Amino acid sequence: MGRIKTRLVKAISIDMVETHRDELTTDFEKNKEVIGSKLDVPSKKIKNIIAGYATRMKKAEQKEN
Repeated sequence: MGRIKTRLVKAISIDMVETHRDELTTDFEKNKEVIGSKLDVPSKKIKNIIAGYATRMKKAEQKEN
């Protein structure tokens, strides 16, 4: 089983995917750059968690289509 994401991480990730749908991809490294430029995240770890969750959401979205 994977790690459980906090409500804050999920809320931020969902918001980022909705508002920046065209900029986020299924590539984690690219998403880290986009999230780093769009958000003022206090730590590298939280930025990576948000980017990872957003990547996972984009992969699931792509799988549906």
